[in-house]
Amino acid sequence: MTPVSTFPGFADEGFGPVADAFVENFRRGSEMGAGCAVYHDGRLVVDLYGGTADAATSTPWTADTLTIGFSVSKGLMALCGYLAQQRGLLDFDAPVATVWPEFAGNGKRDIVIRDVFSHRAGLMALDAVLTLDDVLNWEPVIRAIEAQRPLWTPGTAYSYHALTFGWLTGEILRRATGKMPSALLADYLADDLGVNAWIGLPADEQHRVARMHAPRSRIRRTAYRVLPKILQRIGRATAVRAVTMGAAFPFSLIDGCAGDFNTPAVHSAQIPAANAILDARALATIYAAAVSSVNDVQLLTDDSIADAVKVRSAGPGWHAALNPPGIRFSTGFLVNGIPYRPLLSDSSFGHDGASGSLGFADAESRTGFGYVNNLIGGGRDRRANDLTAALRRCLDH
Repeated sequence: MTPVSTFPGFADEGFGPVADAFVENFRRGSEMGAGCAVYHDGRLVVDLYGGTADAATSTPWTADTLTIGFSVSKGLMALCGYLAQQRGLLDFDAPVATVWPEFAGNGKRDIVIRDVFSHRAGLMALDAVLTLDDVLNWEPVIRAIEAQRPLWTPGTAYSYHALTFGWLTGEILRRATGKMPSALLADYLADDLGVNAWIGLPADEQHRVARMHAPRSRIRRTAYRVLPKILQRIGRATAVRAVTMGAAFPFSLIDGCAGDFNTPAVHSAQIPAANAILDARALATIYAAAVSSVNDVQLLTDDSIADAVKVRSAGPGWHAALNPPGIRFSTGFLVNGIPYRPLLSDSSFGHDGASGSLGFADAESRTGFGYVNNLIGGGRDRRANDLTAALRRCLDH
């Protein structure tokens, strides 16, 4: 076991390159606070953390620090979907209306559950004008989804459902399992594995949450302010609505307004596409347990793992949206082969988040990886990729 110079934590023998990459992210100034953890063959082999949890108060990032994971939340919801299917409560290839009859109206009767999980449902943005109170209180969004007509013929195209993914998958799973996302995450993932992960943070855990910080780059911060107007001017207003739920949240996610993702109100709500709060160990543990035994828990069957890496959505995507180049989705997960987010192998599946956070499993090497931080990166953010590349080198040797 190798202590990491100037940082708490450790990297087991043979995993030193991951520690080196973690330190290098700080050395070159691309981190504020962060954590990285790796499970391999059911054993925690990397557990690193450090930096600053809140620049305004100089609070250090400790072993107890939590942070908002943004879209790593989607991977957790996808795992819950697979577990519900394994328990006979859900069929990915059945119409949504079989579990949620009110969903069927306005051209949605034939949408299958798998199309929702793979961003093919045509519901990436809603026409309804929703307030922050609406999106924090679940039911108004569900009613708006039921009234919404798809933006394209479902199943024929895809585009990233940045926020609606959470309410769509969350309500499907609520109807199938009887559990809201907070209870589902606890019952299906967090409790048995003993990890720190919530969708809907309890008030008594709020003090542990790191403050998310805007990019250091002035150009990047300016882009967040002006990009919505540019997108609207060039006919991409749908992309803005998809990220903001109309105008309930800021386009930059954090800007000091009431819908800022730093606020306790947003932390305590259930926004299953974007507000899971957790630490790196939780991500690594959950994904490791998806493909191997961790604390006598293995989550997914071989059939589920094979399905989780099967590409369902790829290529240019819906013409009126902005999809990252080369993106590839399976049923709820990012998979290997994406130019901007390489994973370990073609047996890898997981999800990243807006801050540059990343969690994934690799079935071939029986590995779970988790990385979280509190500094939103730029368009060329390489922090997670460098950590993943270092881990790949370790496993290759």
